[in-house]
This record gives sequence, C-alpha cells and structure tokens, in this order.
Amino acid sequence: MANNDVMIETRELTKIYGAQRAVDRISFEIRRGEVVGFLGPNGAGKSTTMKILTCFISPTEGTAKVGGWDVFDDPLAVRSLIGYLPQRASLYPEMGVVEYLEFAAELRAIASDKRRAKIKEVVEICGLKDVLAKTINELSYGYRQRVGLAQALIHDPPILILDEPTADLDPNESAEVISYIKEIGRTRTIMLSTHDLAEVKEACQRVLIVNRGKIVADGAPDELATKSGSVRYVVALDASESEAGAAKRNAATSQEVIDAVKGVVSGSSVKVLPNDDRATVLEVVAKGSNDHRREFFRLAVEKKWDLVELRRETVQLEEVFRQLTVGDGAPRRNAAKKTEGDVKEQASDV
Repeated sequence: MANNDVMIETRELTKIYGAQRAVDRISFEIRRGEVVGFLGPNGAGKSTTMKILTCFISPTEGTAKVGGWDVFDDPLAVRSLIGYLPQRASLYPEMGVVEYLEFAAELRAIASDKRRAKIKEVVEICGLKDVLAKTINELSYGYRQRVGLAQALIHDPPILILDEPTADLDPNESAEVISYIKEIGRTRTIMLSTHDLAEVKEACQRVLIVNRGKIVADGAPDELATKSGSVRYVVALDASESEAGAAKRNAATSQEVIDAVKGVVSGSSVKVLPNDDRATVLEVVAKGSNDHRREFFRLAVEKKWDLVELRRETVQLEEVFRQLTVGDGAPRRNAAKKTEGDVKEQASDV
C-alpha cells in the first residue's frame, strides 16, 4: 500500500459499452477516514464506478487505485483492502448466520484460531445477536443486509464500498443500518451510494454527485447548498381588509402581492404556496447570498400588510441534486438498465 492518505483515487476513469459511456472520464480522491456519499440518478454510473473499484469489471480507459494499488494490475491487493456490500447482498439462504460468517472468514483467509473473535466482533457491530440461531432465509430483508455488512467487515478492511445498502428497507431498518455505518465510519474510509439524501446529510462528511457518467459536484453537503447561489424565502402576507383608524382599505389580490414581492428582489422567482386563505403565502427563490428579509419587512410596512411569516433558508441538498441532474430522462435510464445487464455478461473481463 502506498504510504499516503489517499485511499481511493481515479484519473480520467471511463467505462464504455458500445456507444454508451457509463462512466465518462471521472477523477476524484477519497482520503483516509472520509465517509463520502456517492449520489446520482438511476443510470448515472454509480454502480459501474463501484464495480470497477472493487475489481468486478475493468475500465475502458483511465486508472483507478485503491490504497495505492491499481485495480487492473493488482486486483488481489485491492480486494484485500476492501469490504464490499452490493445493492442486494448475495447470501446463501440455506446457511445459518454463524455458518455463513464462518464461511466468509475462511474465504478471507482469517486464521482458524481468530475466526470466533472476528465473528463476535462483527455480530456486535451489526446488531446480529438476536438472529444467530436462524438461517438466512428466515431473516427479514433488513437483517439480511446486516449480515451482508458483517461479511464486508469480517477481515477488518480499512475501506468499505457500500452500494445502496438501505435500498428496499423500511424507515426503521434504514435508520439502524445508517447508525451502524456511522459507527463503522469512525475508523474506516467509506464510499456510500444511496438515493436517500437524508442519509447522506446524516452520515457523510462529503458528497460526490455524478450525472450521465460525469462528476458534477464535489463538497460537503452544506457547501454544495451554498454554492448553488440561491436562497429560498417563505413570505406570508395578510393583505385582507383590516381597520386602519376609522377607514378600511381594499383587499390586495394575490397577484398584487406577487408583483410587489418581485419588485423587492430583482430576478427572483415567486410562486404561491398552499395555505388556509387567511394570508398569501409565497415561496421566493433569489439568486446570490444577500439577505433580503429587511426588504420584505419594509414592503409589508409600506403596504400596510400584516407580515404573518418570514423565513430564510439556504437551498437544501435535495434541490441542489435536482438542479444538477435535471434532464436525466427515460431514454438514459433505459440505457442504464441495458448497461447493468451488460455488466453481468462482461464481468469475466477481469
């Protein structure tokens, strides 16, 4: 292993199937101790990248190194450093939980006198104590994923690559698996693919977003939201009839309120949000990082409207993800499904 802190490194990594570039010249580094979320829509190239890094398939062009070892030239050295959990762990349903973990330990060449201690350790980490007497086919899908995670950890690898480990889990099961991943990530480098952005914000220090085979964003979740260049405001104005001294003023229409709010922030987009009709509730998305709350307050004073609510929010990671991956349509997804099939057929090329 190279003597540095770069645990995963790709340079111009490319995978081509026919006319389809599943991975298109991507370059990134993941350093020791980082927990990195790898995000993208279906067919974006996430699973293909992970399969290259775990030596299941070879790249068409470019290089990938894990722990300093090249995935093409030194696949055995790479595999010894990695714990891999695919989207749906391939388990042997007729095996008992302990039997399967013993089998995984043997495959990883763990000395027979150390296997019991290793199994005990991963059982504790992955919360498997209550199902040790069961066969795998008796387990819920959530527990099967825990068993898959345990086999990925059995040889104590410094790097974990997890491909949508919470897919198809119910919310409680997902929360438990993410909790285990956070704990494991205290001492390991983790690359985590998921569609659940809440999981990314909870577990990951950094996010890589891939779209159409290319890296389109790289940074901490909060940094990506800031870099989006937009701020969202929720403004609720009660423009209904009210007494002002002895006189009454006419009610302002929603369109009048919208026009007035647009005048406060040049170039903003404004839409009406559902409400209880007691106020006009608007969502205002403004470019830049300036704080416009004072202007909204002054507008309400000037127009003699009651300001019911005023809230400023940076754009959430979900919105950043949508902005960066919009337009990834059905034809691309259909091509991606074909690509996954091609992956299985071509897995023998390494």
